Amino acid sequence: MKPAIFIAAGTVLLGAMVLHQGGYLSSPATFPKAGTFPNAAQNPRDDASQQSLSKPITLAQGDQPVDADVAPASSRKIDESALRYFASKGETKRLNAEIARLKALYPDWTPPANPLAVRRQGDPQLDQMWKLYSAGKLAELRKAIADRQTAQAGWQPPADLLQRLALAEAREQLINASNLKQYDAVIRVGSTNSSLLTCGDVDVLWRVAEAFARTRREDRAKDAYLYILDNCKKPEERFATVQKALPLLSRQNLDQLLATEQKTPDGKGEFAALRGDIARQSLANADADPKLVIPAADIATVEGLAREGGLASDDLLLGWYYVQRDNPQRAETWFRKARDKEDTAKSSQGLALALINQNRPAEAEDILFRWRDTDDDTRKVYLAAVANLLAMTPPAPLTPQVLQRMVQAVYAAKDAASAQQFGWYADALNQPQTAAQWFKLALEWKPDEEPSAYGLALTRWKTGDKAGVREIQSAWIGRSERIPTVGERSIETAAVGKPRQAAAASNEAGQEQPSRRRPLAQVEVSEHSAARPRAATPGRARQAPRNCSTTLDPSSLSPQTALSRGWCLMQVNRPIEAAAAFDVALRGSGRTRADAAYGQSLAYLRAGLIDRAAIAASQAPMEAGRSIEIRTALLEAQANTAFDRGRYNETIMALDERARIAPERTGLMVLRGYAYLKLRRFADAEQAFRAAAATGNHDALRGLNDVRNERQSNMQ
Repeated sequence: MKPAIFIAAGTVLLGAMVLHQGGYLSSPATFPKAGTFPNAAQNPRDDASQQSLSKPITLAQGDQPVDADVAPASSRKIDESALRYFASKGETKRLNAEIARLKALYPDWTPPANPLAVRRQGDPQLDQMWKLYSAGKLAELRKAIADRQTAQAGWQPPADLLQRLALAEAREQLINASNLKQYDAVIRVGSTNSSLLTCGDVDVLWRVAEAFARTRREDRAKDAYLYILDNCKKPEERFATVQKALPLLSRQNLDQLLATEQKTPDGKGEFAALRGDIARQSLANADADPKLVIPAADIATVEGLAREGGLASDDLLLGWYYVQRDNPQRAETWFRKARDKEDTAKSSQGLALALINQNRPAEAEDILFRWRDTDDDTRKVYLAAVANLLAMTPPAPLTPQVLQRMVQAVYAAKDAASAQQFGWYADALNQPQTAAQWFKLALEWKPDEEPSAYGLALTRWKTGDKAGVREIQSAWIGRSERIPTVGERSIETAAVGKPRQAAAASNEAGQEQPSRRRPLAQVEVSEHSAARPRAATPGRARQAPRNCSTTLDPSSLSPQTALSRGWCLMQVNRPIEAAAAFDVALRGSGRTRADAAYGQSLAYLRAGLIDRAAIAASQAPMEAGRSIEIRTALLEAQANTAFDRGRYNETIMALDERARIAPERTGLMVLRGYAYLKLRRFADAEQAFRAAAATGNHDALRGLNDVRNERQSNMQ
């Protein structure tokens, strides 16, 4: 007859968890509900945890249950070898646990009146085996049993020893599988060795719960954690159970665990200290998923902890949370608090990112310079600050010291995007030869970067290097639509820059998140212009801004999504990023493509990039009204740029062309008057100024006075 096997009270019945083929059931596995089992349990490695039992509990499905008419102890041979061993060693706690176990198995069994005086029956080899078991030397114990069976025919070890050995080996296997993250094996071993899952060995229960969570069976993990909380009473283990569940369970399931909270003697909840950690975890989850909705109470909890506890890590959590939620102003507040407490690379990186997102790259560069080489993420954010600083309109005044350190950082990182920005910066300062050197360097670092090639061709054209222009045009045949046209159209005279990509920090998830956190994306940055256009850029964003304060590479977006993002970026005055989004939208068709061409034209006009606006306008047919609007704006911008460059005849030509399609505004009448005045066409200048002065324009009145003065000077 197969021996009946029992487990100590508190054992989790895994009948609902066992898969008959491979360790899993087809129906959902659950742990028993609260109150199903007594709390006492036996640790397979430490019998001291055994408590007295009121009645035996049978194992899971498949094991032999105890019949009601089982033979009394007096008619059966009871294995007291463990009892004798513990008694001989003077291990009182283990001895008492073994007595409790035997009484649970055999209720009519009576232990010796003086267990410590149990007479030792001589079997030194068996005693040595128990010693190996007690020391956890399971492999040596297996070998000792096999050796004795070989040497002594017919000898069998006590069934109790074999059962304990098998259970200890199963525990060891489960622990090893857990450490190796072999979670399916953890569940399989646990399901076939239900005696392991007891309150006496909560660590095993924790590991099984984690295995369920890691294999996407969160409900089963929750049930395992709830079983511990409902049946295991040690305060430190209950606290640790919720603590271990924090990173593994959803907030909804965590709330079920928290609902089991008990009061401590001082009247506080036993999980009070964990609620702050739960709120922190909530914000950390939000950093990984920008769309995750966080309870306001969690944000308030972490803000309170940041103010009261003074931990810089709490300030950083809040800073990253607000960066992800397109609120760089609030992010700046918390990053500054973190930096005041601990001036570290991470706090400085977060602060710099918040400043970049507020178009304050000079502050970002200054803050992050000392930390720029800490790690790749920090370096990328620093280079983003450099690129955005160089791209400001009008060009930012930079000290030689700042310029020099930026140059060194860009050169050390071999960052093509920032080198390209240096090219446009030099071009905006009317230093085309220096600009050409930077564009050439950018191409050496990234040969397939078309904007750098365009910039090099444009600056060579400006310096009269026609052979150099042809060289670039030849190399980019079929790969660029605009490089072959450099120098062929008068509109090139207005070109003062070209959009380009620069390494900039982004928190969008795909954020990841610097964990602290995640790798940074490539984004468009604001463009600069050497000219100072006086005309207002036409067109307003067609949609209210929504979730476009952070930067991202729009190439992964669908045309329609990119179109919406482009209008959003226009609304928050980030035209170059908008132009990049509209460029993706141009991949669409029909109305989407037409809207994208219109939007990109407006974006480049706002950035002062007239040549790019003209090219964008030709990408798709537009409605008549939009076509006139863009054409009018282009001619107005050309007139302003030509005047700034001293090309007054071109100014008049652009204004005449514009006047044929739209009424001339007062400001443009003044511009026309000064162009005539520069050409010493005094009568035409006076006529233009008088027409504008009739509207009460003060600039026109000054223009009339300038005409009189010039005439008098000319007569002398």
